[in-house]
Formats: sequence, C-alpha cells, structure tokens
Amino acid sequence: MSNAKPETLKYVPTTCPYCGVGCGLNLIVSDGKAVGVAPWQRSPINEGKLCPKGMTCWEFIHSPDRLTKPLIKKNGKFEEASWDEALDLVAKKFKEISDKNGPRSLGFQVSCRTPNEECYIMQKLARVGFKTNNVDNCARICHGPSVAGLSLSFGSGAATNPFEDVLNSDFILVWGSNAVEAHPLAGRRIAQAKLKGIPVMVVDPRYSPTAKLADTWIRFNPSTHIALINSMMYWIIKENLHDKEFIEKRTKGFEDLKKTVESYADVEKVTGVPTETVKDMARKYAAAKNAVIIYCLGITELTTGTDNVRSLGNLSMLCGNIGRPGVGVNPLRGQNNVQGACDMGAYPNVYSGYQKCELPEMRKKMEDAWGVTGLPDWYGSTLTEQITQCGDPIKAMYIFALNPAVSYPDSNHVKRSLEKLDFLVVQDIFFTETCEYADVVLPGASFAEKDGTFTSGERRINRVRKAVNPPGEAKEDWEIFVLLAKKLGLKGFDFKSPQEIWDDMRKVTPSMFGATNARIDKPGSVHWPCPTEEHPGTPILHKEKFASADGLGTFFGIEYRPPAEVADAEYPFTLMTGRLIFHYHTRTQTDRSKVLHYEVPENYVQINTEDAKKLGIKEDEHIKVRSRRGETTPLARITDDVAPGVLYMAMHFPNGANNLTNTALDPMSKMPELKHCAVAVEKITEAK
Repeated sequence: MSNAKPETLKYVPTTCPYCGVGCGLNLIVSDGKAVGVAPWQRSPINEGKLCPKGMTCWEFIHSPDRLTKPLIKKNGKFEEASWDEALDLVAKKFKEISDKNGPRSLGFQVSCRTPNEECYIMQKLARVGFKTNNVDNCARICHGPSVAGLSLSFGSGAATNPFEDVLNSDFILVWGSNAVEAHPLAGRRIAQAKLKGIPVMVVDPRYSPTAKLADTWIRFNPSTHIALINSMMYWIIKENLHDKEFIEKRTKGFEDLKKTVESYADVEKVTGVPTETVKDMARKYAAAKNAVIIYCLGITELTTGTDNVRSLGNLSMLCGNIGRPGVGVNPLRGQNNVQGACDMGAYPNVYSGYQKCELPEMRKKMEDAWGVTGLPDWYGSTLTEQITQCGDPIKAMYIFALNPAVSYPDSNHVKRSLEKLDFLVVQDIFFTETCEYADVVLPGASFAEKDGTFTSGERRINRVRKAVNPPGEAKEDWEIFVLLAKKLGLKGFDFKSPQEIWDDMRKVTPSMFGATNARIDKPGSVHWPCPTEEHPGTPILHKEKFASADGLGTFFGIEYRPPAEVADAEYPFTLMTGRLIFHYHTRTQTDRSKVLHYEVPENYVQINTEDAKKLGIKEDEHIKVRSRRGETTPLARITDDVAPGVLYMAMHFPNGANNLTNTALDPMSKMPELKHCAVAVEKITEAK
C-alpha cells in the first residue's frame, strides 16, 4: 500500500526486519521517503506473501520520535551533542575503565536485529580494542540452547533443513512453536503441507493458533518436554520401530539413551499425557518415511533448554530423520538476524563461523588476520551474566539496538543492575526504556537506511538494501563503529562500506568464504556452509556425515528434571510467555504502526475459564499478576486455550511479563527460564 504517485515511485528489494524467516519485500520510496511495501515475487522464501508486521514495516522508519542527534547525560538530563564530543567521551571512558580494571570490566551486547556486518564489526571492536570476550547477543535469551544443543548432538548449532522442505515431509511434528503467529510465513509452509495431506502434530501446553491448524494437538504439562520425548523413544525402541542401520552407521551413544529411557514407559503423572496417547505419538513419528521436527522458544527458554534440544536430536536420530529432504530438526528463529549474530562471532567463546577462542591456533589465525596480539582465551560473560555483573566486575557497557529493560528476565533486576554501571552507551533508533539508564545515546539507522545482510533461520544469507537516508545526524551503525575505532586508534577498521566488512569476515571464516557479495546479491542467495566460490551452498546439513569431529551424531541419555520454580500455595499459577502476530520484541518498531497498535494496544493475560470464575474475574478487566520478583496489571482474557492453573502472556510490553520472569539459568547455555515461573493472580478491587 502506498500514498505516492506511481511516476515518482522507486522499488527497493530488501529483507523484512522482523522474524527469522527472512521474507523478501520491496520498500516503496518516493521523494526520499519510504511510503509503503509491495510484494517481492522473486523471493523463494515467501513468494510475495507477507504477514501484518511485514506489510507495515515501513511505518516506523520516519517516525517523528526517531533519534537524530547524539545525547550525553549531564547533571541527570540528556543534552544534544556533536558526534565528535559523544564518541570522544565513549572512547575516553571505555579506555580509562579498561586500563584501570582490565578487560573483564567491559560488556558488549549485540542485537540480533542488526545486519551481519554490524554484528561482526562490533565483536571485532571489543576483541581488538579491549581484548575482551565479554561480547554476546540476544540469541542468548531465545536460541542459545539451539546453538549448544544441536552442536553437541550434530556438530552444528543450526537448522538442518530449509523452510520449504516441510513440503517434502510425510509427517510434521511442531513442538513448542506457535509458528502461525511468531513466524507466519513458516506457518504458511506448514499450512501448505497440510493442504497436500501431510499430517501435522502440534505439541504445546496451549491451544495456540498453530495448534488449531494441526491434525493432532497434544496438550502436556508445561516444561515436561524431556519426560514426554523420553517416553516416545521408549515406545519406539520397545516396539522395534527405530532405524537400526542409521544408528549403527552414523551415531554413537545409543546404549546410554536406551538405558535412560527404560524408566519412562508411563509419564502421565509428570506430563499429563496418557500412555496410549504417547504410544500413538511415537508410532506416527516412527512410521513416517520422512518426519521433520520444528521447534521454537517453548523448547529453549527453560533451565532445561539445551537438554530439550538434545532430546529432539535424540528423537530424530533414533528414526534416521537427518540428512535428506523432508526431515531434520529445525529451530524457528525469532528475530531477523538471530542466526547471523551468532554466525558472526558475537558470542563470548567463538569467533565468526563458531571458531573457538580457547584454541591457540584459532587465536593465532585471528591475530594474524586482524594485526593484533593477545586475544583472550577465556569464556566471556553472557548477556544475562553481564547484567548480574554490573558494578562488579563490569563497570561499563555498550548496548547496541537492544532493550533489556523490557526484554530480559526480571525487569526490576535489570534496571537496578544498569544503575550500578559507571558508564553506559546505548545505540538505537528510538529512545527506548533502556536509554533512561545511559550516559550516552547514539542515533543509529534502521534496516531501510543501510546495506548489508541478514541470515535467516534456514542459514540463508539475505540482502538488506539501503532505500532512504537516516534522519537528521543519525548514522549507519557500522559507520559509528568505524568512527569509534578511529578514536581509539585501532588499525584494521578503515571500512568504506558494509561489503568491505563482509569480505573481512569471509577471509577468516571458512564456512562462509564462498558467499561473495555478488552471489548473495541474487534472489535466493546461498545457504552456509559455502566454503568456496564454486560451492553451491548447503540447504540440507549432515547428508553423508554429521559436522562433528568424528562425523557421528551423538545420543545423550537425559533425565527429566523440573523447572527451577514451580507453582505452590503462595504462587499457585504457572506463567508461560510468548509472542503475538501483531507485535515484535519490545514493540519499539511495531507499536509505531497505527494498524498494529490498534490490534493489540495493551498487554493481556490468558486465564482459564474455571480459574476466572473462582476468582470472580471478568473478561477484559485489569487484574494483578505477581511473582517473587515483581507484578503487572494486564487485561484478563478468559479462555480454555490454557489449562486450569496455567496463564499465558506475551513478552512485548513494558512493565509486563518480564516483571515476573525468572533469571534462573540453564547451566549449559546460560538461557534464563523465561517460559516458566510461579505467579499469583488477584482481582483488583474496584474503587467505591
């Protein structure tokens, strides 16, 4: 839709800035302004279709409240400043703090909403400029367990198959994913598969829009995934339905798995799923010639997140569903560049392409390429660990296009922690809730105002193309990092374009060396791994062997363990969190669309009909939901989509779900338990 005259229009093909599906679209530009969006029919990902967010993604670009000048806090108030003044201050303070307190005193937080080139240059700046591995991205609080779990099981922490490959499947198992709302064009592929007659089973505690699409919906007790998967595997082995040839030739650890699942024949008391239903699930999955598993944050955002992912890896290998069309284990990535931010080395223990910082040969390789010495070998602090370490040992932090005051668990803890910093820089396009705690705010550029690439959840590298200029004195974010590097006197940062940054990354990243700018500029681009310029790319992983050192997939015998915090007499409800089709992350962008704001202007919580009746709660009245960490007052939505004793709330709103959520961490991936916490519900007494 557009309000401009046809003769003045310019169409700029680019990639949607929202979820990790990577839909192609055309930004419509007139007189230097984005005025609408049109389908890009040449995109093989979404075939010209877009969700409500994609159709309105141009509306926030020219919002009157965009940041346009650097801001410095003086005497408690923000004042406009020149770029030189702001960057001189940032360089001075970071250098002073680093020199005095060492490399562990700094924290760098990278956004999964920004292009690969900017993720790469920021982690390079942290490592080259300050010799610190305290750099992480917001995959930590969505798909950190996918990187860890899939790497342990398969040797590579990424989706095994492309989205469209579900059309080649014989059975689709969707577990802990509400794709219809959170990833609508991936959900469209599932709907297309169903129309072809491919059965769809959704496993979810809530009767979500995706569950309503399914042929079979399995409701289970929240956070009991491992017990349910183990029981499925017990019955597959018991009934001799496992793929013995695949297990023998391509895996190891099967006996450990077999011994572990022997005690999971009946898990109804834990999961709430009758044994006969579990048997049916097991038989349907095992009977399919090609079965695919699709999952999302319902699997990962728990203290058992890595184990949950490994359990799905176990299930897939047990039936030989790896390495060919129509199979695999596929995480749906929540943000547009979650995959890419990890790929680029914005992680506390790896460089780009998951090359480990702990290995001397890797450090030597990067030192030679970057022209430095003394790169650190230690595992840096993760995203949420950095928040907890504010004040000691972390004294200064650089937050790039993130809004932790809303999106991280236990918002009150986050705000208290940020206040302990000696110095905080926030670089963003709007003055977010987190900016309140900053000493310097730097105005960056939106996706429409820069060139570069996003890597989708299927490992496809998609082009982002500049359509308009940033507002006022705002700068493209890669350029801000180049200018800061110059202030710090660093070599190796004299980039003139994102394409030069991409080539700098390719030189040190074997898995992406063949993904040249010319190749990724074409519709469809390439999937990594793409090691040479002649290589076709790799849509499907693990065809002949796994990516592990010995080429084998690894089974793990994993025992069920409960969540860190369970409902009790004081906090009798279990709260789950999730996403809405009309909003994205902390609504910084989507709430500036009139249509999207109209659809969901205010936070709400789903509560079961029986629970609402017992508490005297009516539809659309404000209620109080509180946990051990805070409280919020959303609208009540009364429904049987959630079971008695279970609540569901979206994570998008300030002073909302993350006032309540738990900071308890998965010991392996350091994922906080965003999907499960104990809460109490109160009716708010009306004033007389």
